[in-house]
Amino acid sequence: MSTIVIGTVPATEFALEHTLAAVPDVEFECERIIESGDDTVMPLLWARNAPKERLDEAFEADASVENVTLLADFGDEYLYRMEWVHHIQLLLGMLTNSEATVLDAYGRDDHWRLRVLFPTRDAFSATHEFCNEHGLTYDVESIREMDGEPAGRFGLTEGQYRALVLATQRGYYEVPQRHTLEELAEEVGVTHQALSERLRRGTAALVEDTLLVGAVPDET
Repeated sequence: MSTIVIGTVPATEFALEHTLAAVPDVEFECERIIESGDDTVMPLLWARNAPKERLDEAFEADASVENVTLLADFGDEYLYRMEWVHHIQLLLGMLTNSEATVLDAYGRDDHWRLRVLFPTRDAFSATHEFCNEHGLTYDVESIREMDGEPAGRFGLTEGQYRALVLATQRGYYEVPQRHTLEELAEEVGVTHQALSERLRRGTAALVEDTLLVGAVPDET
């Protein structure tokens, strides 16, 4: 069964350690990561919250990257293609040994946060063993096994998934609303309080699973 794992990796064991330290406010988000050789991967990644000049200087001095190419400049964010050549054993292990897919990778401060799809739970276990054997750090925050149902792909219960889909189909989120919460609750066969809770919890789970992967956890 496919398994989605969210975890963090220190920048010292991953990539762009120097750049993250030299440009403290920068945030990186990987658009795509491609294996390009035995000891190299080629990511496309967005850089935000940093002047291009400071990024260029940091990349030049960063031993973990080579062949940095600016693909797009939008003034406040930049799309780069580059090669990661140092401290990527964990990433290579995921892509090759475990046949994993890196769905999201966000770098900020002194760490990277990854959301990774493993084809099986055993494949994730192989990555865990790889880390132990090579002295690598992969601090797992959450593990979710996908059961093949659409709800499982997004961290939703079946009830939350159906409630969100129905609310969207019936125009509950439109302005003006085409159906009220009470009308939807009657169709589902639950109280409007129960349906409201499903929608709130489902929305929170969906946002957390898709939009907050790279966000700093709220410690309040």
